[in-house]
Order: sequence, then structure tokens, then C-alpha cells
Amino acid sequence: MESVLENCSDRKRKTLLAAMEVFLDKRYDCTSMDDVAARAAVSKPTLYKYFSDKEPLFAEIVRATIGEIDDLERLVAASIAGETSVESGLFVLARRLIGVLMQPRILRLHRLVMANAERFPDVGRNWYEQSFEHVLATLAINFQGLANRELLHIDDPLLAANHFVGMLMWIPINKAMSTGDNSSSPEELELYAVAAVRAFLAGYGPTSRSAIGENGDLKHEAK
Repeated sequence: MESVLENCSDRKRKTLLAAMEVFLDKRYDCTSMDDVAARAAVSKPTLYKYFSDKEPLFAEIVRATIGEIDDLERLVAASIAGETSVESGLFVLARRLIGVLMQPRILRLHRLVMANAERFPDVGRNWYEQSFEHVLATLAINFQGLANRELLHIDDPLLAANHFVGMLMWIPINKAMSTGDNSSSPEELELYAVAAVRAFLAGYGPTSRSAIGENGDLKHEAK
């Protein structure tokens, strides 16, 4: 978040940080400019000098929080590059990814953006494209590098990246988004990480071969 706010004045930076906490605590519909001014300890004229109303304030907050996901791109590359085998690298990556994405603050932010996606489609689209889509693209580049070394068997690295993250996050993210329960235990997250890597390697590992032909039919290979 600091990278977006570094050019702001101290007062505006503190105002944005306070506003974000109000939106996360009370949701968009229940947040007023009075609430933000009170939390930020600024006058309403000062707040309106920065933002004409609640909508541009919300958009600025979402844009600023993209920085909270940015470090995942570096985490992806470092997790794979720093390990001696593709399996150990994927286990490290899975544990780090699920640990970051399941942080209560990230989950609350994700839920806030999703809840207002229809109302502010451009805000949600920009947040997704500048955060998660970048992470997936970085993961795809790294998967392609592993495939070039014949450590993975991949035809479409971006699809493989989506499969990896999908298998990793489907259960805990859907639970959190649907129920508001952010309390997956470390043991549960470890189980999801291990299962996702094993399933991914079964389909994309160096000894795997797709059982589906180009036309979508099952292959029948002699054994």
C-alpha cells in the first residue's frame, strides 16, 4: 500500500488508512463520510477537499490496497527458484501462497471488493487485473521455465497456473467468502497445500501424460 501512498501528504495518507479500516469494519453501505472523518480525526471540509464523496474514496482505497498483493509476485518466483526440486519448490510455494491469501485482512479486503463488484465493476476489474492476474501471469512464466527444463509437462502454462491456485484455494476461500469464517486452522491449510501439490504433479508432473487428446477425446494408449 505504501507504494501508492508515498506521494500523499501525511494527513491524506492517514485519512486513507483510516477510511480503509472503516470500510472493512462497516462495509460500503454502512460507511458514511462522517464515520471516515471521525476515524481519521480530520474535519469534514478537509475530507471533502480530498474526496468529493464516498465513491471516489472507496475507489482510491481499493487502488491503494493493490500493493498488499504485489509481494506475491516476488514470493512466487523466489519459492520456485530457491528449491532444489520442483516438488519441494511447489510445496514451499503452496504453503506461502495459502498463508498470505488466507490472512484475515486480505480476506476482508477480497470480500469488500467482491461485494461491490456489480456496483463498481471498473474498481473490481482493476483490482483483479493489477493483483491476482499479475500473480497468475508470474506463476505461468515460472511454470513455463520448469517445462522448458522438462520438470513439468505443460501445454498451457497460464491454465496450469490457474489450476494450481484453484486447487489450492478453492476450499478455504469458498468457505471464507460464503460464511465469513476466516478461521481455517494451520493444520487445515497444510492439508490443502499438500493435496494441491500432489494433484498438480499428478497432472503436470514430469512423468505425467495427458489422457485427453486435442479434440477432447480420451486417449487409448497401449501399456
